Amino acid sequence: MKIFNLRGDEWDRTEEREGWRSKDAWVGAHIGAELIGGSMYELAPGDKLWPYHVHHANEEWLIVLVGAPTLRTPEGEQELNEGDAVCFVRGKDGAHQVTNRTDTPIRVLMLSTVIAPDVIEYLDSGKIGARSVAGERILLSRPGPELDYWDGED
Repeated sequence: MKIFNLRGDEWDRTEEREGWRSKDAWVGAHIGAELIGGSMYELAPGDKLWPYHVHHANEEWLIVLVGAPTLRTPEGEQELNEGDAVCFVRGKDGAHQVTNRTDTPIRVLMLSTVIAPDVIEYLDSGKIGARSVAGERILLSRPGPELDYWDGED
């Protein structure tokens, strides 16, 4: 049995981009998960966690561990409290982004189904991302003109 402590300070990745500073612990990988993905994030004051996006294959849950993050969804913005849990369904109704508008770091746990391939749509920038069955990025682009099904198949 593998154990990962959500109150600890063990991180697998940090994001240092101004406005997007965070730490990420790959909880699911640490405990040997196969069917449910999980990552814990600590988000610096004033920063955002990921661009506003939606998954077309995977459902995600957010559980607030520490602090009061601001959640953006298609319904608008609202402040969450420690212990709150939110589900982001597949498709545009599940669009989401987390911001820390407080003066102290916040910590959230994200749980997700692990369905591959997945298509991720970034609603503010118009980008589309696609990941393969193996989880590798196969596309991150903005859509161009729609092609005929037979285009380039001579």
